[in-house]
Amino acid sequence: MVTLRLAVAALVLTTLWRPRIRGDRAGLGIAVAAGTLLAVHHLAYYEAVARLPLGAATTLEFLGPFALALCGSRRAPDLMWAGLAATGVLLLSGSGTALDPTGVACATLAGCCWGGYILVGRRLALRVPEGGLALAVTWGALLSLPYGITQAGVRLLDPGTLTLAAAVALLSSVVPYTFQLEALRRLTPRAFGVLTSLEPGVGALVGLLVLGQHLAVTQWAGVAAVGLASLGATRGERREDVARAAAHAEAGAREG
Repeated sequence: MVTLRLAVAALVLTTLWRPRIRGDRAGLGIAVAAGTLLAVHHLAYYEAVARLPLGAATTLEFLGPFALALCGSRRAPDLMWAGLAATGVLLLSGSGTALDPTGVACATLAGCCWGGYILVGRRLALRVPEGGLALAVTWGALLSLPYGITQAGVRLLDPGTLTLAAAVALLSSVVPYTFQLEALRRLTPRAFGVLTSLEPGVGALVGLLVLGQHLAVTQWAGVAAVGLASLGATRGERREDVARAAAHAEAGAREG
């Protein structure tokens, strides 16, 4: 599924953007780094989900963005929002079951790769605004291809599997990665990292509305905590942006 997901996404993105790779070795290097992180993240996360409860795997995956939120903090409220988000994810994923060590290692690796992608993805969004994502996903698809062939073989060409993979690619790669890259142009990695913690909450809501998966009271408390943390982080980010804009305006007025 990872191989087909990335391959279909690469085909769609390349058709839309038609990226050019000549004349910008630095940009190409950033795209390769982003694609490598995407491929390893996807493979590690799916291996983790095969061995762990979904909530536990998501919690460990969130360690990457959470580390970014902590490292990028400059004020006490930043740490408070990051801590609240982490608490919310833990409440969401509490299962009380024994965790497979290999699954834990895979989920932790996925979290490290996701945190790295946030940092590299911001550079990609700023350096290669058109076509960078297509290059990254294409490289990620090429990296995952040997693994996919080894695991599935000719089943990769099954029409039903291809149809499902196309839907997954559009809904979980093409659309979200495009919007994420736009967000990375406008947000700091810290704010983006905290906002990433919304994913478990959104997943819980979709599970309830679409799949009929009910949550315990503590898990809904986790959803609320994550939402509040994301709201607080972005409000703080906007205040800092306003302060910086005012400072630049005042400096410009003095120079004038």
